[in-house]
Amino acid sequence: MGDWVIGVDVGGTFTDFSARQLSTGRLVLHKRPSTPHDPSDAILNGLQELKKKAEIDGEDIARFAHGTTVATNALLQRKGARTGLVTTKGFRDLLEIGRQVRPAIYDLQTDAPPPLVDREHRLEVAERIGADGTVITEFTDAEIALVVRRIGELEGLESLAICLIFSFLNPAHEERLAATLRAAYPDIYVSISSEVHPEFREYERFSTTVINAFLQPEVSRYMDRLSAAIGQAAPNAALGIFQSAGGLMSIEQAARFPVRTALSGPAAGAVGAAAAAELSGIENIITLDIGGTSTDVALIQNGSVGTSNLRDIAGFRIRLPTVDIHTVGAGGGSIAHLGADGLLKVGPMSAGAVPGPACYARGGDKPTVSDANVVLGRLPSRLADGFRIDADLARTAIEQISAPLDVSREKAAHGIVSVAASNMARAIRAVSIEKGQDPRDYTLMCFGGAGGLHAADVADILAMRRILVPRAPGILCAEGLIVADLQENYVTTCRCPLEEANLPQIAAAINKLATQAEEWLSVSDDYIVNRCQTIILDLRYIGQNYELQVDLGTARHAPDLPTVEALKQAFFRQHETAYGHYNPDAGVEVVNVRIRATMEFAKQTLTAARPDGKAEPVATEQIWFEQTGFVPSPVYQREQLAEGTSLFGPALITQFDTTTLVPPGWTIRVDGAMNMIMERNND
Repeated sequence: MGDWVIGVDVGGTFTDFSARQLSTGRLVLHKRPSTPHDPSDAILNGLQELKKKAEIDGEDIARFAHGTTVATNALLQRKGARTGLVTTKGFRDLLEIGRQVRPAIYDLQTDAPPPLVDREHRLEVAERIGADGTVITEFTDAEIALVVRRIGELEGLESLAICLIFSFLNPAHEERLAATLRAAYPDIYVSISSEVHPEFREYERFSTTVINAFLQPEVSRYMDRLSAAIGQAAPNAALGIFQSAGGLMSIEQAARFPVRTALSGPAAGAVGAAAAAELSGIENIITLDIGGTSTDVALIQNGSVGTSNLRDIAGFRIRLPTVDIHTVGAGGGSIAHLGADGLLKVGPMSAGAVPGPACYARGGDKPTVSDANVVLGRLPSRLADGFRIDADLARTAIEQISAPLDVSREKAAHGIVSVAASNMARAIRAVSIEKGQDPRDYTLMCFGGAGGLHAADVADILAMRRILVPRAPGILCAEGLIVADLQENYVTTCRCPLEEANLPQIAAAINKLATQAEEWLSVSDDYIVNRCQTIILDLRYIGQNYELQVDLGTARHAPDLPTVEALKQAFFRQHETAYGHYNPDAGVEVVNVRIRATMEFAKQTLTAARPDGKAEPVATEQIWFEQTGFVPSPVYQREQLAEGTSLFGPALITQFDTTTLVPPGWTIRVDGAMNMIMERNND
């Protein structure tokens, strides 16, 4: 049996590695610049460097978990496959009709992005399944043959989405057509909606399936390359891909359903954050994951990461279980510029890994957030693995902002980081205040390469008083991959009033999914220590448009269905939490039944380094603050800070993967989990 588990998270600027030894809890971290042209290059080169650094034998790697941005980037850049669509007659234009909601309601010039499938590549077929799942119009062999011929007339088609009306109730027509097309065109990828997203709401089902088809060729090729390379570098390793729902899936599932990986990396960060906060005994946190290109935030209550079943990415609708994350284009590489109105803007364009911020001395010359931090004295002259910072190039870049505004470089730099912090705070408001939660009741957990530099600024805006800085903030997404378990989600639509007479129908739907879940859970794995199922019902008041999820509990086998009254009371509690009220007399209905199946891996408690002795500064930096200008501030190395150490701001704490700024008015201390807790001093 292998003794090492490795997590790899690919970001816009850096690719992060975290390796944990199961027998001892030893942890080894590594970073290297990302390779946007082919993310697997950075992964494979970094893996070789990590093996050498930690003296790991490739055959001793038990698991390799990967958080990928391939699907996300392909969708954002529309660099997917030439895709076709087959649908029921009369629904050809559904992708354009959508929900008839403008992307910017007050901007008449902004349109929704064009569909991923050109209209001439959308084919209609004469067939029809009714709303009760019965066949209204037969799908004849002649009609199928006609479709096969017409598909052959579409030049350059790489992938195909099959989305027939009410196929989530009766998939027979989709399955027949898919089998015929796969036999006729083995080189064309085929996605069918009854497999990708078997739920009602036709637009969301169509959109999700089309996105899956659009991504499948590119992601499948990437997964094939990665699998072959990892097979050589770590022949015994089980390769898992992190999915947006918060767990690992097999590389085969990722290639088949790439739409499930649309939020792979950020979701891993949320899982890692929950695990790190648990070590410090903190259950309610708001995450602040600041990378090179974007900032991701999430709300974690009682140690549980929130989930959502509906997301828009780059203007495209995805309806699948995902970790509830809000993203804004504000990161270390975000480019600052003056808008047409003469006001300072930051992002969403980013310098990324290539050419990167000007201070990286790799050809970038645009002013970025990282350059602003250099000008303010917040970034040391060296980053991960001796990565050098060129302060002169940063100052030259910031002059592109300071000169037109006729202000000093420091004030321009401060303006840039302030605008970036405001963008980040707006994202936090979206996951907290807009959902009835007060961010002042939560601890802000900062991570990512730039999280520690901006956490205090963001906390000031939101009047948050406590910040948690995990032991390895810049690698936390990779660490989230290590602590993640295998997960599979199943869903079926079961629309019926929540009444005693319908309990057998609901129970039958649960049993149907439980059978599928049990088959998946029966897979043998020496590292699995627990297998369980969580039953979830989507409930709503009759007449409502959207539903709330009610968790019925977790057990090894599907838990028993509670009474109608118990289900209603659970729904009322959810409704009151979400909306502030509930109506005990209104009718309630079931919409969907879900099962989340989980196989938990054996985990080794992390052995954290525990230095002792008094903290001594290793240098002094001149750091610029708005109220005082430049202030001499001590610089500490985090690996030298013992448990119980308390430091008063201003101070700078550097470590392998990030830098943490402690401004005046804040105190930071090292707790028993070797996390750092930063708190605002009493006024």
